[in-house]
Amino acid sequence: MSGALPVSEHSEHIVSPKIYFAVFAALMARTGLTVWAAYVDLGRLNIVVALGIATIKMTLVILFFMHGKYSPRRTKLIIASGFFWLAILLVLTLADYTTRHPEPSRSQLRQTPALSCDREAVRPV
Repeated sequence: MSGALPVSEHSEHIVSPKIYFAVFAALMARTGLTVWAAYVDLGRLNIVVALGIATIKMTLVILFFMHGKYSPRRTKLIIASGFFWLAILLVLTLADYTTRHPEPSRSQLRQTPALSCDREAVRPV
């Protein structure tokens, strides 16, 4: 009886490889969705869709690959505060984005007729 406190063994949560493969497949599917969304003209929603897909992918990485799902409550609080900070940044970014002058989308640029060299439109002074 030395009076020393008992040392608790540190144990990590063991995650099944099936879960890792499922998360990896979900990340690859969302990467394909990101590429597909880059080629689809959604107008002003392109940025919203891209940020939404990126947020989902980030959540999967944090929860499973960084073991956020199996972490203690204090670590989960830090992760939640990170998401809160991300939400603040996304809201401010999208607020700035919506106040800018809209640029024409790719589909609108293709529909613009070519400039003609009409001599009547350009008269010498």
